[in-house]
Amino acid sequence: MKQKTKFDFSAAYDEMFMDDAGRAENKLKKIYEIPLSEIDDFPDHPYLVKDDEDMDALKESIRERGVITPLLIRQKDDDSGRYEIISGHRRKHACELLGIETVKCDVLECTRDEAIILMVDSNAQRSFISPCEKGRAYKMKLEAIKRLPGRPSKENGSPVDNNLKGTKSASLLADENGDGQAQIYRLIRLTELTSELQEVVDDGRMKLRPAVELSYVDEETQRNVMDRILETDATPSHDQAIRIRRAYEEGYATYECIRDIMDEDKPNQRPKYNFKYERLSPLIPTDYTPQMAEDYVVKALEYYKKYLQKQRENSR
Repeated sequence: MKQKTKFDFSAAYDEMFMDDAGRAENKLKKIYEIPLSEIDDFPDHPYLVKDDEDMDALKESIRERGVITPLLIRQKDDDSGRYEIISGHRRKHACELLGIETVKCDVLECTRDEAIILMVDSNAQRSFISPCEKGRAYKMKLEAIKRLPGRPSKENGSPVDNNLKGTKSASLLADENGDGQAQIYRLIRLTELTSELQEVVDDGRMKLRPAVELSYVDEETQRNVMDRILETDATPSHDQAIRIRRAYEEGYATYECIRDIMDEDKPNQRPKYNFKYERLSPLIPTDYTPQMAEDYVVKALEYYKKYLQKQRENSR
C-alpha cells in the first residue's frame, strides 16, 4: 500500500497569502475562478461571519479591487464535485452580498483533519476572536491534531475536557498559540454552554471563570440561569457560579435556588465612588487623619441630605 506523504503545513500557510506575482515566481499551481454556488461553508465552522462595519469595509475593498487573496478550498469527500472553504468565509459572504458569481480560489489537496488545522490557524490572524469562537476552534483543532498520522497515539483519544491535561496534543496546541494549556481548557469548556449563554460571554457581560463553572451544569439549569440574567440584567459572579454548580451536583439547583444565589449582593458589582483630592482637601481640616476625613465627609453628607428633605417638605 502506498504511504501517504506527510502534509506540508508550512508551505500551505505561505501559499495561502501569496499574491499572483509571488505565485508565478514560485511556480505554484494556477488559481481557478469557481462559481460561488459550488462552494459550501466548512462544516461546523467555529467563527461567526457578521454583517458589521468590518464586512462593509471588506465589501468596499472587493468592489474597488476585487478579491486580492484567493479563497482556499478543498473538494468535498462526498463525490458531489462541490467544494468547501478552508479560508475565506468572510470574502465569500462579501462576494455574495455584492452579487458576484465567481471567485478566485486555490484548490488544495488535503484531508478533512488537515483542512481543520489550516482553517483554525488561518483565522487566528483576525483582529478579534470572541472567547466562544476560540473555544470551538481549539476543540476542533485539538481533535484533528490527535487524529493525524504520527501525532499523539490513541491512548490520548479521550474526549476533549480537563482530562486532557498533560497530553502531547494539548501541549502542542498551547505551544502554537498565545494561550496556555489552562486557558485553552477553559475556552473549550465554553462549547458546553447553551447558545444564549455563549452570547452573554462573547458580549463581555459574563467573565470566563463563572462561565466555565456553568458549563458543568445541564441545559435546564443553564436555561434557568439565563432566565435570571434576562430578568435582572446581572450575571453570576465566580463564587455564585461555583455555588450553582454545587447545587446542581447535589440535586437542588431549582430556579428558586438559582434566583436566591444570584440575588445576593456581589461586591464586584457594587457602585464605586471616586473623589478627587483637589476638590475635597480645601473643605477638610488639614490635621485630620484619613479615617477622620472620611467621617467628616459622611457627616457633612448626612446634614446635606436632611437639608434637602426639609426643602422638599417645605415646597409641598
